[in-house]
Amino acid sequence: MLHEYRDIISEIKTKNAHFAKIFERHNELDKKIDAVDAGREFMDANELDTLKKEKLKLKDEAYAMIMEYKKENNL
Repeated sequence: MLHEYRDIISEIKTKNAHFAKIFERHNELDKKIDAVDAGREFMDANELDTLKKEKLKLKDEAYAMIMEYKKENNL
């Protein structure tokens, strides 16, 4: 997620527990969605859609926090 901000993400994760939780949950969802898409796990289309929406919401929240961090630190 947001690989171009890898250094900033590492920094924020050490300073902000909420961000770390968001990041962890996003990665969990990513793995679950990939498993379903690859056929290793089964899930109905509505469940999968719900997970994808949650993942996108978390990514948006993380991105907003990254942008705020950049602004606060003049990056």
